[in-house]
Amino acid sequence: MNEPTPPNRRGAAVSALLAALALAGCAGLAPATTPTAPPAPAAQWQAPLPASDPAAELKRWWQQFNDPLLAQLIESAQSASPTVASARSRIEQARAARVAGGAALGPTLDTSASASRGRFDLATPVGTSAGAGLQAAWEIDLFGANRAGRDASQARLEGALALWHDARISVAAETASSYLGLRACEAQLAQTEFDAASRAETARLTDLAAKAGFQAPASADLARASAAQGNASLTQQRAACDLAVKSLVAMTALAEPDLRAKLQAGRAQLPQPAQIGVSQVPAQVLAQRPDLANAERELAAAAADAAQARAQRYPRIALAGNMTPSRFETGGISTSGTLWSIGPVSVSLPILDGGVRRANADAAQARYDAAAVNYAASLRTAVREVESALVALQSTAGRGDDARTAAEGFERSYRAVESRYRGGLASLFELEDARRTAVAAQSALIELQRERVAAWISLYRALGGGWTPADPAQAEAAPNPRS
Repeated sequence: MNEPTPPNRRGAAVSALLAALALAGCAGLAPATTPTAPPAPAAQWQAPLPASDPAAELKRWWQQFNDPLLAQLIESAQSASPTVASARSRIEQARAARVAGGAALGPTLDTSASASRGRFDLATPVGTSAGAGLQAAWEIDLFGANRAGRDASQARLEGALALWHDARISVAAETASSYLGLRACEAQLAQTEFDAASRAETARLTDLAAKAGFQAPASADLARASAAQGNASLTQQRAACDLAVKSLVAMTALAEPDLRAKLQAGRAQLPQPAQIGVSQVPAQVLAQRPDLANAERELAAAAADAAQARAQRYPRIALAGNMTPSRFETGGISTSGTLWSIGPVSVSLPILDGGVRRANADAAQARYDAAAVNYAASLRTAVREVESALVALQSTAGRGDDARTAAEGFERSYRAVESRYRGGLASLFELEDARRTAVAAQSALIELQRERVAAWISLYRALGGGWTPADPAQAEAAPNPRS
């Protein structure tokens, strides 16, 4: 066993240990960063609120569309999205960092074993020595550096979880927007097909009339030119719809023949979403956004980093100990026993480092200041996005009746001019002008319908897509990227 510790040395060790424990009790006195209060959003919305059911929920909003295919495409897109996969990977990295940050607060325990054989000195024969031991160490978190590191890793994990939800919401909104664009393109295509067929029929009748001498050859040439123009527009519109399908194929990772088969059922029908009520003040609404939750957690992590950097400028105290059972055998005589020790208590006091620790603390504080500015900018952006979507909804609602009235009126006017033309009472120029006006009005109505649904999608995304900080999925339900 170890030789007894002389009284004077033992007293010094005990005194040092008591001093260390007394200092550890002052850990709560360590300076900590006190985050400044973030700027609050406006007290009320400045854009008109939609006249909808205020009890409508954001959760599972995609399933409330009148188009079940959209929900299937969103699920496929989220499964195939590299953005969502990267967000899952960041969650696992943040979880690992949190484990490391928490472990720094507790003691460490290692084990070792050794064996040797030989002549250890000239006076003894060849012998065998063996031993196994435990070594423990603990750094007393005197000024809260390790606690600040743990808090920073926890905040970043919570931010990574929020970003995973934000990635899924973004993919859902992008998929819905692409799907809406395809259905609007198909509706425009149906209108273009009707227009091309009408032009072709006019060209046929005009050509017959010209051959019979009832129309001038120039009128037949104009009708054929109009029919060719209609066919060119039809080809262009078909190509645009094919490109929209291929964009959905890339987004959802579905086979194109399978996707086209699924799309046939609702061809040219724009999906209609459930309406969302916005009855809360901006601060309550923006609390539902996962990207803002991440910005707030990044601010908290930066505050913890600054506190850790400052604490590292102060002394560090560590306590160690070990216990080693050993056995020594030589010349048929064996000796065994346990060697143990508590200590040393080590104190590390930075004296001269060329300003490195101060510079690190200043850099951490600068990062915190930048995070605060970023958080304030994120708040302003979020308010703008919500109010922009509200303005778009108000605008499309206000234009809807006028656009439908215009489309219906121009369609009746075109039918009247067409009847007059076939009766010889209107010129081909009048007919073509009426057709162009009616087609433009119908196209504008389809585009307005697409714009209104897109505004609802934008509002859904701007309101956070149904995520809430209390959502159980926010805590641990993010899937493991390796599963």
